[in-house]
Amino acid sequence: MRAAVVTSPDASPVCADFPAPEGGEGRAPLHLVGAGLHHVVRGLAAGAHYGSDGAYPLVPGVDAVARTDDGRLVYTGLARAPWGTMAERMVTPFAVELPPGADPLAVAAGMNPALAGWMPLVAHREEAGELGTVLVLGATGASGRLAVRAALALGAKQVVAAGRDAQELERLRGPGVGTASLAAGGADLAAAVAEAQPTLVLDFVWGPVAEAAFAALLGSGPRAAVPPVGYVQIGSLAGAEAALPAALLRSRRIRISGSGAGSVSKAQMIAEVPEVLARFGDGTFDAPYTAYPLSRVGEAWAHRGRTRAVVVPG
Repeated sequence: MRAAVVTSPDASPVCADFPAPEGGEGRAPLHLVGAGLHHVVRGLAAGAHYGSDGAYPLVPGVDAVARTDDGRLVYTGLARAPWGTMAERMVTPFAVELPPGADPLAVAAGMNPALAGWMPLVAHREEAGELGTVLVLGATGASGRLAVRAALALGAKQVVAAGRDAQELERLRGPGVGTASLAAGGADLAAAVAEAQPTLVLDFVWGPVAEAAFAALLGSGPRAAVPPVGYVQIGSLAGAEAALPAALLRSRRIRISGSGAGSVSKAQMIAEVPEVLARFGDGTFDAPYTAYPLSRVGEAWAHRGRTRAVVVPG
C-alpha cells in the first residue's frame, strides 16, 4: 500500500510503498479519509516525544477519519507500530462513527487537539463537581482554542483565554470568556488571575509562560480568599522546563499534574470520543484545515500557520 514513510529521526516523510497491516480479531482494515498532522505526530516521528520507541522505518499518524468497507465514516486511531494512520489502509483497536453534520476533515484536524483539553476538564468536573473558573494558557493555538469552547460547553463559570496572538484572542472574547495577552510579559496575566481567581489551569505551553502563571498565582491575593486550584500541564511548545516556586506550593492549595498519553488511559480517552465527536456534529467545535494528498506529504510536514495539515488519499 502507499503510505507516508519516515526512515530516520531527522527525515521528513515521503510517499512510498509500505507493507499493509493485517486485520485480526475481527478487525478489517479501514480506508484513509484524512489524518491530522498534529504536534505529537511530528514529535513521535522525530523520536522527540516520550512515547517514541525509536524504531524506523515507520508510518506517522496517531488518529484519522477512515471509511469502513460498508461505507461508514469513523474516527479511529492507536494503530500498532510501525503503522500509523497516514496510509491508504490501517488496522486499529477502535472506531466510532461520525455524527451527521460533522465535516470529516475538520474531525481529522481537530479531534486530537480537542481531546487534549477535554480530558482534564471532564476529570476536574467529576472530581470537584463543577469547573468554576478555567484559565487556558496557550489559548490561541489549536488545542487552546478548542479547550476554551470545551470549558464553556462543560459548564465553566468563566474562562480566561491567555495567548500571544492578538487577533485570535479577540476572536475568543465573548460571553463568559475574558482574555489576557502573553505578548507583553506577565502583567496582563497577573491582573487576569487576580480578578478571575481560577480553580483550574490548562497549560498547553509550559516554559516561561508557566513561570509567569506561577508568579501570578503566588501574588493573586490573601490566601484565605483564593480557591483551591488544579494546574494541569498538557503541552510544552514554549519550553520543556519551568521553575516552580516553593512558596507557591506552601502558600496555596494547589495541585500540579499532567494530562497525556500515559497519565490518561486509552480506555478513558476512547470513552469520551463520542461526546467530543458530537460537538463537531453540532458546530460547537470546528478546526480549520489544509488538505494534502499522500503524494505531497512532504509539503504537509512543512505546513505552518493557523490551519492544521490533514493528509488525504491521492
